[in-house]
Amino acid sequence: MLTWTKRSTIIRVALVAAAVGTVVVVTRAQNQTSFFITSAGPGNGANLGGLTGADAHCQALAKAAGAGAKQWRAYLSASASGAQAAVNARDRIGKGPWSNAKGVKVADSVADLHSENNKLGKENSLTEKGGVVNGRGDTPNTHDILTGSNMDGTVATGAADTTCGNWTSAGEGSAMVGHHDKQGGGANPNSWNSAHPSKGCSQANLVATGGAGLYYCFASN
Repeated sequence: MLTWTKRSTIIRVALVAAAVGTVVVVTRAQNQTSFFITSAGPGNGANLGGLTGADAHCQALAKAAGAGAKQWRAYLSASASGAQAAVNARDRIGKGPWSNAKGVKVADSVADLHSENNKLGKENSLTEKGGVVNGRGDTPNTHDILTGSNMDGTVATGAADTTCGNWTSAGEGSAMVGHHDKQGGGANPNSWNSAHPSKGCSQANLVATGGAGLYYCFASN
């Protein structure tokens, strides 16, 4: 017959084992995370500090979530400017495959990511913390994700600005955005990366369009 002391010890051991098991599961999920939507932008509208600043923000968020050992890149295109050649978002993110913070694989390759076979959408396009990003019908709606890209992942071009001054403007300009929940308005309402242009580049204008200055991050290695 177990004494109260022995019974308490067994219970404590069981609780510790369960806690350790939970930590192991969470750590494994975080370690295999290779895709997320930023839980928050830098806070200055579409001025992300250029591609370098955007990458650094991805890296910092990933590190805080336990996935900082990977090399992170923002899924953002940039327009040609002066001596700077155009940059395509699809060329920045490695070869894949990519999985979210819960271990769900969202795409096998760059081609798969830009096809109808990808597993993106509100359920799987999670933050680095594994959180769900508000979509159409939620309050507030923050489904507009900055990309500056066409549906194939190349830089969006046209008469108007599509990258908010290559991610250095929080005022004038516009940015092409996608809908992470694959629904809404615009020319391509179901597109995760190229639904419509934003109303402007300030935080207020991004919010008014249906966003929050969020963007996609991918592990490139």
